[in-house]
Amino acid sequence: MTASNSTPTTVVVYHSGYGHTQRMAEAVAEGAGATLHAIDAEGNLSDDGWAALDAADAIIFGSPTYMGGPSWQFKKFADASSKPWFSAKWQDKVFGGFTNSASLNGDKLNTLQYFVLLAGQHGGLWVSLGIKPANVKASKRDDANRMGSYIAPMAQSDADAAPDEMSVGDLETARLYGARVSSVARRHASTQLA
Repeated sequence: MTASNSTPTTVVVYHSGYGHTQRMAEAVAEGAGATLHAIDAEGNLSDDGWAALDAADAIIFGSPTYMGGPSWQFKKFADASSKPWFSAKWQDKVFGGFTNSASLNGDKLNTLQYFVLLAGQHGGLWVSLGIKPANVKASKRDDANRMGSYIAPMAQSDADAAPDEMSVGDLETARLYGARVSSVARRHASTQLA
C-alpha cells in the first residue's frame, strides 16, 4: 500500500473488442474504486498504464474470451509484462480478473485460468469471486453470479446485443467482485505494514 494514503490503489487493465468487456471493466472499477487502463486495438498499453500497474496494490485483468482464451491484444500485453516480471515489480500484489463471451460457456474458464497463471507468474495473490451461484429454478438472468463461476466474474452477452443490453446481474457481479478485491487488498496491505 502506498505510504501516503490508507486506501489501496487498484488498477483495472483490460481489452475490449466491442464494448461489452469495457462495460464490465467499468462495473469492476466502480466496486473497487479503481482506475481503468485500456489495452488498445493493437495490444498496447500507454506508459501511464504501465506506471499505474507498477504503483498499484491490486491489479485486475479483463479480456473478452475469443476462441477459447483471452484476446490476442491481452496476450500481447501479458507477454510485455515480462519486463516487470523480470524485476519482480508486481510481486505480492493482489490480483483478480474477469471475462465475457457471447456463448453461455464460451470456454470463459480457460481465460480466467490464464489470468490466475499470469498472476502466479508475477508472484501475486489471486482473489476468488466469493459469491454463491444463482442456480435454482427461481434464478433469473439478472441475478448475481448467474454463470456459476468461483474463480472470478464471467459475463455472457449475446453476439447481436449492444453493450447496454448486458445482464444487470453480470454487471452487479462485476461490481461486487471489484469491492471484494479492494477489501482483500486493504487487508493485505495492513498486514504488510504491521
